[in-house]
Parts: sequence; C-alpha cells; structure tokens
Amino acid sequence: MSHYDVYAIGNALVDSEYAVTDAQLQAAGVEKRHMTLIDAARRTELLSHVYGLPSHRTGGGSAGNTVVALAQLGGKAFYSCRVADDELGDFYTQDLLSHGVATNLTYTRAPEGQTGSCMVMVTPDAERSMSTFLGATAELDSSALHAHAIVKAKVYYMEGYLAALVTGLDAALQGRQVARAAGVALATTLSDMTMINYCRAGLDAMVGTSETGTLDYLFCNEEEGQVWCGSQDLEKICQQLSQQARVVCLTRSSKGCLVLEGNQRIEVPAAKVKAIDTNGAGDMFAGAFLYAVTHGHSHEQAALLANQCAGKVVSQVGNRLSQSAIDELKLDFVQLVAA
Repeated sequence: MSHYDVYAIGNALVDSEYAVTDAQLQAAGVEKRHMTLIDAARRTELLSHVYGLPSHRTGGGSAGNTVVALAQLGGKAFYSCRVADDELGDFYTQDLLSHGVATNLTYTRAPEGQTGSCMVMVTPDAERSMSTFLGATAELDSSALHAHAIVKAKVYYMEGYLAALVTGLDAALQGRQVARAAGVALATTLSDMTMINYCRAGLDAMVGTSETGTLDYLFCNEEEGQVWCGSQDLEKICQQLSQQARVVCLTRSSKGCLVLEGNQRIEVPAAKVKAIDTNGAGDMFAGAFLYAVTHGHSHEQAALLANQCAGKVVSQVGNRLSQSAIDELKLDFVQLVAA
C-alpha cells in the first residue's frame, strides 16, 4: 500500500516577490516571462533595483510549491531538496513541515552556505519574471534521495528545472530508475522556455524513452509546448506531446487546458478570474491534478480542480494559497463531482 501520493525532487528556493513596472524590469535587465539563473553578485545588483519596494516572501521552488499544494488538499507528499544552515534554510524547512510535507531535510544536517532564493518580478500584465540564485541547491545530489520513500509513492515527480544542474539531474534520474523498477508512476514538468532552449538533453532524459520508460504525466503550458515542438500549430503540438507521456496536461491560460491521452483530447475550461500574478500557477495546477488522480478522480475531473486552484493563485499576489482558500475550492469540487 502506498504511503505517499507524490514523492518529488526539486530546488529549494525562498521566493521574494516584487510588483514592478515594465520600465523597472527593463532597467534591471531582467528578461520578461523567463527564469534566469544568477550569481550572488547579480543578486546584489538586482536587490538595488527593488530597494524600498514592498516584497512578499514565501517558500518556493517549483516542485516545492506542487507538493505543498497537494498536501493542503489532503494528500501525502515527500520532498527531496537541499538547503543551507542559515535563516532561509530554517524558514524553508519549517514551511514544508508546517504544511505536513515529509522531507529529507529532517534527516540530514544542513551544510554551511546560502540557501537558494528567487527574486520574482511581477509586471502589471500579471507576467512573472524570475531571477534565481541557486545557492545550496546547486549541489543537490543523490544523497537527498530516500529510496524507501520513493517505492512507497504513487507518483514520482521530477522538477524540470533540475535539467540545468549536473548533480541535481543525476539525482532525479537515479530516483526515476528506482521509481520505475517499483512500478511507481513517473511525472515531470517542462518548467520554462529557458530550460527547453538550453537544457533540452536533461529534459529529454527526464521524459524518457521506450528503454528507460516513458512518462505517465507531463505538465507544460502552451508556450513551452510550442518551443518544445518547434511549432505554433496546436494540432502538431498535441500530436507530438501525446507521444511523450500517457497523459499530458497542456495549460493555455484563460483558454483552460487540454488533457491529452493517446488519441483522446479533452478541453477543460479555465476559472473565470482576473489575473494579477501568474507566479506559481503551473505548480499549483500540477499539485491539484496529482492530488485528484491519486484520490480516484478522472483526468478530466483532476484538470477541472487544477484549473480552479491555478485560477485562484493568479487572482492574488503570491505563489501559494491560504488553507481556507484551498478548503473552499476543495468543497466546491467535491460538491460538483457529486452532483
């Protein structure tokens, strides 16, 4: 019997979010809508551009957001990551534990250094542009894996951003082998256009082949799908993505999402909201979807819940929802499914 609904591996990052204008974004030299890796010097430079602006700090990291969302909905998750022995590391660890997420961080002593962080700049059009200082997570390796927990999970989830890290990618792939051998479902996300453009080989390895085992679940947005497939044609994108996984969730912002399963295509409508901040929307979608499918719901129902949860995220500032907001969304979903 499975002990965890999802076992995930990813980057441990503390998010600091700032509302900026497009002019401020350009003045800081930040590429809009993309995730850019930065060093400590660049981080200091960027901090000077947002000096005096109010910020919102939360636990982050793509897969971290996903497992927290799943846990808030009532699922059980284990998260492998790496932090440093500093204030941000303590903050991140306690954030996971406070949400009921089991983690390798409780079994190992954090090393000296700096915990990873992400500066998220949100423009008036709700687009998020991320500048990520990896810090300790740059040295994430297979020592963070807990094989005994992987084999007790229903789904093994790999954060696509790990494709940029040699040791992090190796750890994700080692965990993938353990999961596949145990019959655990495999899942990943394409994460960001930058990853596809510059780290395609790593993402290809996560997605897998007939020899290494193909994915059960793949998550990406339409823009990522276009870059991945080298096409703007939705029909071609759907055909190509359908070959990458048993089930593909292609999110399309206000157009909702497409659930691709073999030759079957299901359109699931988006929540009707006014978007003010897209940070964390894809992570929330994945967390809600995986919660639903690991609790007996159909893929269409799972996508419906995921759309509602993601819509709630983009209608507020910040990458996480309050527990009360999650509870309300879950109640509405249960009543809708039962009707």
